[in-house]
Amino acid sequence: MDVLLLPQTVENGRRSSARATFRPYQVPQPDNFQYSGFCYIGRNATHIEKLTGVYKRGYTSDRLENVKAELSRNLERGNALLPEVILCEARPDFAAIRNFRQFLHQHSAFNSIPFILDGSGLTEKELLLYKEHARPDEILFLEVCDGKEIKQKIQFLRKIKAGSGHTATPQIEENHTGNFSSGHVTKRIFDILVSSIALLVLSPLFLLIAVLIRLESRGPVFYTSKRAGRGYKIFSFFKFRTMVHEADKRIGELAHLNQYDAGSKGPVFFKVSNDPRITRVGSFLRNTSLDELPQFINVLLGDMSLVGNRPLPLYEAETLTTDNYAARFLAPAGITGLWQIKKRGQKDMSVEERINMDIDYATRCNFATDFWIIAKTPSVLLQKESV
Repeated sequence: MDVLLLPQTVENGRRSSARATFRPYQVPQPDNFQYSGFCYIGRNATHIEKLTGVYKRGYTSDRLENVKAELSRNLERGNALLPEVILCEARPDFAAIRNFRQFLHQHSAFNSIPFILDGSGLTEKELLLYKEHARPDEILFLEVCDGKEIKQKIQFLRKIKAGSGHTATPQIEENHTGNFSSGHVTKRIFDILVSSIALLVLSPLFLLIAVLIRLESRGPVFYTSKRAGRGYKIFSFFKFRTMVHEADKRIGELAHLNQYDAGSKGPVFFKVSNDPRITRVGSFLRNTSLDELPQFINVLLGDMSLVGNRPLPLYEAETLTTDNYAARFLAPAGITGLWQIKKRGQKDMSVEERINMDIDYATRCNFATDFWIIAKTPSVLLQKESV
């Protein structure tokens, strides 16, 4: 059934509206809820019209309490439509936004909806305060985003929240992951055998490395982060910690040292030569690739394979959701891969070159290729560059 919606807002004393007919896009979720359109909390008519052009339907209000009431009514109906995304202007105070976030967390049907703050017009200082106190899923600047960018960002956030266990995981564009050929089975058996043996044989070395890490600096022995692997599957990624505690919080101050071109509008990767956050033990572990050993746990769990494309941090993966780049996620996440044996430690690696290598592997990988990459890997384990 087609749904007719009339979103309205008030700005500078004028009432504007956008009318559109829309056939709901249905995503299976718990409790028979369906997700379609957007919810915008604010008064900016230009942003609302932009969102209406993307989703064709939605509703707006300039008060958080009104949106709470509307969502609660939909929850009581039990089979009503909920918005695919909730966007809020950075106008209400931190406490009000934080309370709204707590409201969304109270039910899995709401918790699966990305909550985005519209940071248009914020100063850098205000932006940091909203990040720290409001805790949105993401901050977008709708004044500079076009419809395609908005849609891609929201689609990625929905995949992230689905993969975190709040809801059933929606089907992504690539459906190959459910078709396991004999090659996939052989690869998985090989992964289990090798990772099991490696973890058993290397357990004394694990203990020694753990002691050295704890002697040098405070913090956990293992560095754990969320990564995106095959089919954008989100999992907990393990490495030995090689940096000072809470090093992730210093990424902003080191952005100017990024080896990759962070000024472009395309995909973003982050890597710094001679990173000041790396400890002395961490430097040795990185240069000998010993920091990667805990990933055998990921392989045994099925999150990764011995050979594949590197699993990406979520802030990198979110820039690779377009048709041009998503093909690199057709391959499993791997400890080693084509990129490592060809370009590891080199400073002349461009973003496009790295992505093209990943896509190349994803489109032609086979068991023979994997063995060739494994055979080449030992020669690149020791590197001179501190990257």
